[in-house]
Amino acid sequence: MARPIWTGVLSFGLVTVPIALYSATESHTVSFRQIQRGTADRVRNKRVNERTGDEVNYQDIVKGYELAEGEYVIVEPDELEQISPGRSKTIEIKGFVDLDQIEPIFFDTTYYLGPRGAEYVKVYALLQRAMAKAGKAGLALFTMRGKEYLTAVHPEQGMLVAQTMRFADEIRDPYREVDNLTDTEKVEVSDRELSAAEQLIGMLATDWNPEEWHDTYAEQVRDLVQAKAEGREIAVSEGPAEATNVVDLMAVLERSLAAAGGGEQDTAAADAKGTKSKGETERSGRRRTSGTSHRQPKSTGAKKSTSTAKGKGTREDLGSLSKAELYKRATDLNIPHRSTMSKEELQDAIEHVPAGKRRRSA
Repeated sequence: MARPIWTGVLSFGLVTVPIALYSATESHTVSFRQIQRGTADRVRNKRVNERTGDEVNYQDIVKGYELAEGEYVIVEPDELEQISPGRSKTIEIKGFVDLDQIEPIFFDTTYYLGPRGAEYVKVYALLQRAMAKAGKAGLALFTMRGKEYLTAVHPEQGMLVAQTMRFADEIRDPYREVDNLTDTEKVEVSDRELSAAEQLIGMLATDWNPEEWHDTYAEQVRDLVQAKAEGREIAVSEGPAEATNVVDLMAVLERSLAAAGGGEQDTAAADAKGTKSKGETERSGRRRTSGTSHRQPKSTGAKKSTSTAKGKGTREDLGSLSKAELYKRATDLNIPHRSTMSKEELQDAIEHVPAGKRRRSA
């Protein structure tokens, strides 16, 4: 069981709940020791007097605010504590807001809040459920480790969490900090470029699953250490990719769409289509994967064919289209969940749309 990093009281109105604050995250960054080159001797940092060079004990160090060069106002730790005698042990909620009103840039660190003892569980649960039902976050100020924090307290997964926040004057103006940002408002983007970019975004859309994401750099560092320890050769990174030239932007977008949808294979198949027999073409149009779509159920009727009865024309061969083309068709037909479908699922979903509506879309 983790130890709390802060204990105090959470209050709103006349209701008070003794609570404990716990770290919600932990760092898995690979750490190194400082070693003198050519030896196994560790190098340690020491606090030394800048004038004498003598080491100074931690208990002899106080805080000093520099008024002018070499001129300081000394502040003792207990003097800082006395400035906010009540707030240093209290998270007092001053008001409640909708959490989605707070821009993400204001959030800093997340902590878990728990009741400080079994006798306070009911009051804690009451506050948590009331806030969850109201859909609100409480805004509060509290002092921890000599610093005052603006904090959003809100319910999450059956408990309360506290997220420390930055104050408004700590948020930098992006138009003053980022070069050429104002120029983006003047840039003209063609409908074709915008459509291609939107298709690429849709084809790469996925559901948020935090377990799928991991620190690849830390893994590479561990592999590097292991390789050196075993005397193996170390793979060298190829370096960053080159920036996209605005002249080649449309070509790059089209190649990205082809890569995301397997367009190169589809193009090759289309080029070879003319050399196939009629029977081979029909079988190609009926090609499917062994699995079935979990979004669009397959028909239980007769087997589909890419050709109709003689004299009534030929039905469109969707099997010859790339995923990008199928996605564009699905967008025109307003097929739901299209951004998460595979090429085969897109084709199957389009074929379930009435033929008349498909022809109007095409």
